[in-house]
Amino acid sequence: MTNPRLAGRYAKSLLDLAIEQNQVDVVYSDIQLLQSICKTNADFVAMLKSPVIKSHKKEKIIEAVVAGKLSTLTTAFLTLLVNKAREYSLPEIVKAFIEQYNLLNNIYQVKITTAVPISDTLKTAILEKIKTSTSMKKIELETVVKDELIGGFTLEMGGNLIDASILRDLNDVKKQFQNNAYIHSLK
Repeated sequence: MTNPRLAGRYAKSLLDLAIEQNQVDVVYSDIQLLQSICKTNADFVAMLKSPVIKSHKKEKIIEAVVAGKLSTLTTAFLTLLVNKAREYSLPEIVKAFIEQYNLLNNIYQVKITTAVPISDTLKTAILEKIKTSTSMKKIELETVVKDELIGGFTLEMGGNLIDASILRDLNDVKKQFQNNAYIHSLK
């Protein structure tokens, strides 16, 4: 059960506390570690969301997974989440924290999806083109490969999607044939 408002509030509280204690970068690196754990370990996320596992067991499991890897502030925050029975929202809180951190530091997320992996020189060229044509100066580029695009790319940035893929072009042609647009124009 996702709750973006709850995640946003907890993330903002953690960020505000990190700012107050001058530990923003430390907490940010902790959050990135938690994000990688959540992305790579589906069992960990399932454990967090499980209503069957008791809170004290979840707390012990979390401690075992992140022992010695997190700052005291982040560890205390995780303990608070478990005590408040909000640990199920950890993946969403992590995502919300990163979004708020990026907003605070004017860092923009850009995601490019291609049919084949792109070279580093092409990545650099794309970043330079984005920087010169927009006001975005700090950019984190995420690249994804989806061979079903056939060719071209999709670019997501700032809530906008630019779809210049062959798959989209083929779907457009398919829709035109399904609508019989050519038959009506012949009559």
